[in-house]
Amino acid sequence: MPKADGADERQTKNARRAEAREKARQLREEQRKKEKRNTLLLQGGIALGVIAVIGVVVALILNSTQPAAAGPRNMASDGITIGADYIAVSTPGLEPEETPEPLPANEPGTVAVNIWVDYLCPACGAFEQANAETLRALIDTGTATVTIHPIAILSNQGASQRAANAAACVADRSPNSFFDYNELLLTSQPGDGTGWSDEQLVDFAASVGAGSSAVAECITSGEFSSWVTAATNRALAGPLPLEGTDLESVQGTPTVLVNGDQYLPANIGDSTEFQQFVLQAAGEDFTLNPTPAPAEGADGGGGEEGDE
Repeated sequence: MPKADGADERQTKNARRAEAREKARQLREEQRKKEKRNTLLLQGGIALGVIAVIGVVVALILNSTQPAAAGPRNMASDGITIGADYIAVSTPGLEPEETPEPLPANEPGTVAVNIWVDYLCPACGAFEQANAETLRALIDTGTATVTIHPIAILSNQGASQRAANAAACVADRSPNSFFDYNELLLTSQPGDGTGWSDEQLVDFAASVGAGSSAVAECITSGEFSSWVTAATNRALAGPLPLEGTDLESVQGTPTVLVNGDQYLPANIGDSTEFQQFVLQAAGEDFTLNPTPAPAEGADGGGGEEGDE
């Protein structure tokens, strides 16, 4: 049988992304309605605030006492690395109490971007909104790898924990869909900080091609929740599982490193500032095209890995 034309494959992938964005828009509308309802409920007085504080304390205690468990595959460095054609670097999962392993250095001329994110962090969303196109350009042109480290540092009744667990599930079960999933979460943040339900996280995964029952079960069961706690603690305590950086630990999110140098922008939403930083960190021989033409036959990401 003749192979599908590369342009058709790209069109299918783009259509799926457009559908995912529309789904995200619908979910944001649902969240706005929910915010209005919550505002009315919270006007009931101090009692609800006390209950909320108790809930946060209980959640933190539960998170700190979770038993150690194996981590997701493809995240041996506590992050998943996305390279050419949006294919994830394959690694085994971390065993309980095992130390994360830094990935080997990239070939000369290939930039290494590392990003630690909390999916409910507003600054993380602002960074992604501004720089998603640049990150895609770096991958599309083969000039960079992008490693995403999901953590949960916000006290929001477990919302950050659930989102990071969902990301770990996609990394484990459908790794070549991870880049799209990560982008979708960060560009579709609910305004009230309560996060998404498990059902919404499952719907998001399906919309980017990670709709297997294995992914859904992983998300709803919180399979990697204890790993999220451990990875977060490791990131905050240091040292970071990354060679060639002077940064000892994560102090907040997003933490963005380019070839080991920390990006500390004057304006987190300025894409030009980030592009200039990438050029500076990469060296004189590096060039950046923020809007490259896609390579013939490239599909821009990975599909389902199956119900493993």
